[in-house]
Order: sequence, then structure tokens, then C-alpha cells
Amino acid sequence: MNHRDDMDRFGTAALIAIMVVLALNQVVIKLTNDGLQPVFAAGLRSAGAVVVIWGWMRLRGQRLDFRPGTLPAGLLIGLIFAVEFLALFIALDLTTVTRVSVIFYSMPVWMAVAAHFLLPGERLTPLRSLGLALAFAGVVWAIVDRTGLGGDASLLGDLAALVGALGWMGVSLVPRLTRIREVTPEMQMFWQLLVSAPLLIAVSFAFGPFLRDFVPVTAWMMLFQIVVVASGTFLAWFWLLSRYKASQIAAFAFLSPVFGVVMGWLWLGETVTPALIAKLALVTLGIVLINRRA
Repeated sequence: MNHRDDMDRFGTAALIAIMVVLALNQVVIKLTNDGLQPVFAAGLRSAGAVVVIWGWMRLRGQRLDFRPGTLPAGLLIGLIFAVEFLALFIALDLTTVTRVSVIFYSMPVWMAVAAHFLLPGERLTPLRSLGLALAFAGVVWAIVDRTGLGGDASLLGDLAALVGALGWMGVSLVPRLTRIREVTPEMQMFWQLLVSAPLLIAVSFAFGPFLRDFVPVTAWMMLFQIVVVASGTFLAWFWLLSRYKASQIAAFAFLSPVFGVVMGWLWLGETVTPALIAKLALVTLGIVLINRRA
């Protein structure tokens, strides 16, 4: 299961497809928010996905593995996962997909900083430090520069996207630092969904009515998030991690913000200004340098 192959055409195509789906998902979340309250939608997605993942595990003959010593880590990763998607769904309700893409997909930047202090062998080199500085500048510029936004984006939405990126970093760190690494990736994902679903639904009562302008297509978009994104895409991601080197997979991280901006522009008609392209270029170049190895 843990053999490592050199990246081949299939792996490359699969990773690009995953990045496209994740970028498309941001558009879908924003459109779903028109019909459902964002926090309730996030909880509903986790609740549906935990059923799909459980069914997938049963189909493959995998048992739920609540082994001793993993309970605290399971609760922790589920709590951080809930914070991540609470922030992401709110961000996409308050600001544009293009801005969320630049800020949320800066996760490798914060991961590099945390790994420098917490993970052996992940020290920042001069080249990676340069990448960190460039990407950090791009994110700060994206948040601080409010020119030409009108009512389409808010500072609160941008900050929520940043909290989401930090949550994503936390979800990525917990398996490296706790005993949750002793269980399968499917079980790790099950923990995230199982804990986040009731938390998000409970918190959603503080955010107003569950239904907005609900139409049948809203249900289809939620089904897409549950089956394709929160279940299928994440499972495919874990499978790729079991087959290819993590460093090879990380090299594709720069595609995420690029595809996100393109999707927001093509699908929603969001404005892409030269300033936004410059911010995106800084973050993208920074991610490339951060993932570069000697």
C-alpha cells in the first residue's frame, strides 16, 4: 500500500482533475449558499459524506477503527475540520470565489511555517523562505487592498478564508503529530466528518433560518459536494498519497489558486483585475518555491 512510484501520466492527470474539481467546488458552494444557510450547508455536507464514507469502508471490508489512544486525536481533527469548513462556507458567502482562491489556497505557506518548528526535516531553506515571503506578501496584499470591490467582497469574508486556510493546515498537521496516524486515511476522514457534522449543525442555529432561496438545483449541488467532493475526491487524494511521493503531489498545489480564479471568472463572471493577477502570481510563485526540494 505504501509503495512509491515516480509520477506518471495517470497520476498527473488525476491530480489535475482533483484540482479542477476542488476549484469547481468553490463555485458550487457559493451557489449552494443562495439556497441554504452556509453553516447549515457545511454540516449537512459532513453528515451526508460520513454515511458515504462508512458505506465505502463496508464495501471494502474495512471496519471502523476506534482503537485506544486515538480518541483525543480523532476529536481534535474533527474539531479543526469543522472550523475549516465553517470559515470556508462563510467566506464564500461574503466574498468572491477569486479572492477566496488566492487566500484559502495559501495553506502551503502556513504549513511551511508550522512544519519548520514542529516537523523534523522540514526546515525552511533560503529558497523556501523566499517563497514564503512572496506568498505571504500576496495574501496580505489581497486582504488589505479593498479598491474596486464594491459590495461583492467584504473584509470579514477575506479573513474567514484565511481562517479556513489555517484550519486546513491544522487538519494536515494532526496526523503527523498525533496517534491518529495509526489508523487508515479513510478512518481519519471518517473522524473529521463524524465530529464536524453535529458541531456545524449545532452552530448553524446561531446563523438564522436554514433555508434561503431553495430550489431543486440546490439539492443537486449539495449532492455533488457530498458524493463527488467530500467523499470521492478526498478518497482519491488519499489513494494518490499512498501511491506517489508526497513531495511530487505537493508540486501540484500551485494549480489550486489558479483554477479557483479561472472558475470564478468563467462560471460567475467575477472581475479579474491586473492587481488580482499580480496577487495570484505572488502566491503561486511562493507555493512553487516552498514545495521545491534540493
